Amino acid sequence: MPMGGLEVIIILVIILLFFGAKRIPQLARSLGTGARELKKAASEDADEGETKAASEGGPSDQDRDRVEREPRAE
Repeated sequence: MPMGGLEVIIILVIILLFFGAKRIPQLARSLGTGARELKKAASEDADEGETKAASEGGPSDQDRDRVEREPRAE
């Protein structure tokens, strides 16, 4: 069920009343920082996994995807 414009406005007003106008920029800044750190950690984990697979001589993610898509000859 998608949220309409009225619901978004009501939620924003409740947040404004609950936290106050001075704290909202601080909250937004901390949420942005947390999202950026999460994205950075996720990309580092992905890079580490690719490097580890390449160094072990195992198939890369692209090779594994290609093999899974190819039909098997039985």
